[in-house]
Amino acid sequence: MTGRVDLGSHSLQTFIDGPDSAPWLILSNSLGASAEMWTPQIPVLTKHFRVLRYDARGHGKSDVPPGPYSFDHLVGDVIDLMDALEIETARFMGLSKGGMTGLGLALAHPGRIERVVCADGRSDAPPPFKAMWDDRIGLVEQDGMNGIADATIATWFTPEWLSAYPEEAENVRRMILSHDPAGYIANCRALQDLDYFRHLSAIRLPVLYVGGSHDKGASPEVMQAMADATSGARYVEIPGAAHVANINAPEAFNEAVLGFLIEDLKTRASA
Repeated sequence: MTGRVDLGSHSLQTFIDGPDSAPWLILSNSLGASAEMWTPQIPVLTKHFRVLRYDARGHGKSDVPPGPYSFDHLVGDVIDLMDALEIETARFMGLSKGGMTGLGLALAHPGRIERVVCADGRSDAPPPFKAMWDDRIGLVEQDGMNGIADATIATWFTPEWLSAYPEEAENVRRMILSHDPAGYIANCRALQDLDYFRHLSAIRLPVLYVGGSHDKGASPEVMQAMADATSGARYVEIPGAAHVANINAPEAFNEAVLGFLIEDLKTRASA
């Protein structure tokens, strides 16, 4: 099922798959991607969940409200979307910006979110990270999404994957180029203000951190430190994957996240 959901000030494009009676799982895209990025996960996840994907504000077919955005905006969009669709509670999985959104939800709305997978994401914005986004913004202001497409793809995937899957890489390029530059820039500003690391110890939900072994945007060391700072959390590394691990190594990624997402379902069913 596909449709736009009106949140009042703007609308988000949504995609719903899976059995009506299954528990909800919400998937959130990275910066520069759309809900399309989760295609490799849908056949596996819909065996267990009613899966809601959405194009985050400023991305894909969703609206582009005036920026800059903050993570309060991005987190609020998820809660507003849940309210509009009458979803009381859900599990949440996001990658990069989407994973950061999941951390914000765990902190601000623990009663609505059951567990979180944060894939290939950071939780803070040190000066070099902030400066990098200023550079990206400048390129987009000058040349539109074409200005960052090649560099983005090179960051998202390993050279081996790009050589082996040229058609898939071209589909990713098309996805990147489909975004409104203003929406991309507004989301970059949210990343520059990222400030969750010092609060991670307050999270009481189950959290799984997952990341590619070759991820330079959210390195294994960064993600392990986040897991160490989050009570009861753990980090699983995806061998041979770069930043967008769910596409770069889908089988390993699916295996890593599925057990965590379903581990309490049998207990819930028998209760």
